[in-house]
Amino acid sequence: MELIEAIVLAVLAASTPLLIAATGELVTERSGVLNLGVEGMMIVGAACGFGGAWLTGSILVGALFGIVAGTLMSLVFALMALGLAVNQVATGLALTILGIGLSGLIGAGFVGERITPAVHLYIPGLTDMPLIGRVLFGEDGFVYFSVALIVGVWWFLYRTRAGLILRACGDNHVSAHALGYPVLRIRTFAVMFGGACAGLAGAYLPLAYTPFFIPGMTAGRGWIALALVVFASWRPGRLVVGAYLFGAVTILQLHAQGWGVGIPSQFMSALPYLATVIVLVLLSRARTGGSTAPAALGTVFVPDR
Repeated sequence: MELIEAIVLAVLAASTPLLIAATGELVTERSGVLNLGVEGMMIVGAACGFGGAWLTGSILVGALFGIVAGTLMSLVFALMALGLAVNQVATGLALTILGIGLSGLIGAGFVGERITPAVHLYIPGLTDMPLIGRVLFGEDGFVYFSVALIVGVWWFLYRTRAGLILRACGDNHVSAHALGYPVLRIRTFAVMFGGACAGLAGAYLPLAYTPFFIPGMTAGRGWIALALVVFASWRPGRLVVGAYLFGAVTILQLHAQGWGVGIPSQFMSALPYLATVIVLVLLSRARTGGSTAPAALGTVFVPDR
């Protein structure tokens, strides 16, 4: 029971940054914008988040620093891809390269430093329950926020008029513009939301997952978040399943090595991506299942003047 509880807790911790970053990217792509700079925004959020927490001694301030850093990085993307109508794929890749270099510069003075990680919830009687106690009532605030975030995004996209307008911009920006909706403004806000989520996801790593900062600590999680959006076929509900599946594979590969299972670790690391390819093939063959990508995803839009 203790081993199962430890594995479940580790899966939750490993999945949380993926879920937060992928949720923000899902909203961005639903608006019709493809931002491949998630990895760059995450690593800058990690550096700024740790720096803010180390300087002030507050995890909350560190999280806010990460959110602001990710949002500012996303504004650079919005300026280029939306304001100047530059190719979105090239801009996103450039943003990732910029973020990796910028995080090294920002975090150079914090390498080797440590902070007190985010505290975990403790409710006497409930947290001490076997197996489910620590899972449901003993996590840090980031885990609970990630669940609330995905529920809020689902409600926004499918239960509000603003969410319908945002999805319309992603499906047909010409028609949305003809109806009088400010497509570029809506997409800018969606990009900013995605950047804020990516920055927070990056800040989670040094603030809660590990109590220190090292260069490149995101370790490709931004790219996994991008794959998760495709894995989930742009649906929030499936995003939760995908995030915890990817997190489970990450943790189980570590336990498999500890148990002496004769499976190469490289193969275990490739399993999430292999699962993504299989799901894409199945969805393409069964056209009636799942949601397809927004029709205008990655398409440059220049409104008529």
